[in-house]
Order: sequence, then structure tokens, then C-alpha cells
Amino acid sequence: MNTTKVRTWLGIMRIPFLIMTPIYVLLGISVSIHDGNPFNAWFLVLSFLGALFAHISVNVFNEYFDYKSGVDFKTKRTPFSGGSGVLPSRALDPKKAFYLAIGTLVLLVLIGVYFVSVYGWPILILGLVGVFLIFFYTILLAKLYIVSEISAGGFALIVFGTYFVQNGNCSWSIAILTLISWLLISNLLLLNEFPDVEADRTDGRKHLPIILGREKSAKIYSFVMVLIYVILLGAVVLHFLPLTALLGLATLPLALKTIVGVLKHHSDSDALVPYLGTNVVVMLLTPLLVSIGMIIWVFLF
Repeated sequence: MNTTKVRTWLGIMRIPFLIMTPIYVLLGISVSIHDGNPFNAWFLVLSFLGALFAHISVNVFNEYFDYKSGVDFKTKRTPFSGGSGVLPSRALDPKKAFYLAIGTLVLLVLIGVYFVSVYGWPILILGLVGVFLIFFYTILLAKLYIVSEISAGGFALIVFGTYFVQNGNCSWSIAILTLISWLLISNLLLLNEFPDVEADRTDGRKHLPIILGREKSAKIYSFVMVLIYVILLGAVVLHFLPLTALLGLATLPLALKTIVGVLKHHSDSDALVPYLGTNVVVMLLTPLLVSIGMIIWVFLF
């Protein structure tokens, strides 16, 4: 396989965005370690592989279905939204992309079957929800009012799943950090929808910027961003999380800068691009810093 083909395959997987996977898996395992649960390295490896397969599958399904619907030909691409452009450029046979999406989904299911044999029906329910979100997000859920943003946050199930398969139970700490992760990822998608309003409308999608408009959606984005930090601070004050989890607040200045930019430039896609970037940084760095904080607490306190 030559270099061009490798770049094509990596492109449709949207490799730069896959960095989310290890970060959110790290969050799940750091909470488990903090909570004093036994550490199972094999289960962690399977958790990571399952999360990676899930992420690749949903990315490629999104690319494939956007191509089939014609949205890919109308979208204004930015470094953070609008897809990879691999299929519209004819660099890859769409059928091969579909097979990749199905193949990685099957690998995810196989890992899920193993965990079902270990933990039974609770992990089965979690897995079924995950598979549903992966396959139906683009073709169904994105066309339902508000459901688009809520279901996108389902990526946060990776955090909860990583924790759960270590010990077979849950805690307030993992519930709170799963919620925070859900809000971070939902907000990531919400802001990335702003440049795609016109193209997405032609495909019958009903996400918030289409239904409510960019201005109101920018206010919702800002509210959710502030809420994330309020929840984190509240969880520490109420002793659900250790004091060192407040490392996550280090991204607050960048989040506030992003909020100001979004409220000012919500209808100007070109001016909005830098804030799409800072939003990605907040979404990645916040859980990473919280994870580091959880681990610091375990080893130093």
C-alpha cells in the first residue's frame, strides 16, 4: 500500500480526532483507580480497543452517509468540521468506506460480547445503546430535534464503560465525570454544526443551529460551557471528587475566550474557525487535566 493510499484511509478515519479516545479512556480508568478498584490491565486494553473501533466506525459512517446524501458536496469545510473530503474527491471507493465502518463495528461488538460474558446484562444494555448511536446517528438521530446534540454526547459512554468493566459497578464520581464528558462532547458537536447549517438543512437535519438559529444556539453553547465548570467545582465542594480534580479549571480562561468569540462571530463561519479550534482544545484538555488530578491525589495523598 503506497503512501497516498495510507493517507486516504487515515483521512476517512479522521485520525486527528481520534485523540479523544485515549483521553476519555484515561479519564475512566483514572476515576476507577481513585475509587480504589482493582486494576485489570487486560480489560483496559480491551476498553481502549473497543473505544477506538467505536470512534473509527462512527466517523466513517458519518463520512459515508454524508456522501450518499449529498451533504458532503455542499458543506464548507474547516479544519474542525465538514468532514474529511475523501469520498467527494473520489480518492476512495464509498463501498470500501462502508466496509471499514461495518468491520470496526463488528470488532467492537466482539469485544462487547466478551464483556457481556463477564458482567452480564448491564454491559449488554450499554453496548446496545452504543451500537445504536454509532449506526443511526447520521441517518436518523441528526434529523431529530435536540436529539442530534444529546446523542453525540453518547461518546461519553466510553468514560463510563472504561470504569464499569474494571469492577462491574459505578460511583458518584464516575457518574459526574461522565456527565461532564457528555456536555463537553455535545458542545463540541453543537459548535461544529454552525458552519454546516445550510448544507445540513438540505438533508432534513434538525440540530439546534437550524431550528433555533445561530444566535440562540451560541447562547446555549455558552450556558453549557459555564455549566461544565460549575458541575466540576460543585462536585469537589461536595466531596464527590478530590481537590486535585480542580486542575480541570485551568481551561476556564480558554473556555471564556471561546464563549466571547462564539457570541460575537456565531454567524461568520470564517471568523468562527479559531474558536472551533479553541473549543476542541477545551474538550480535550479539560478531561486530561482532571485525569491527572485524580491520579495525583491517589499517589500523593
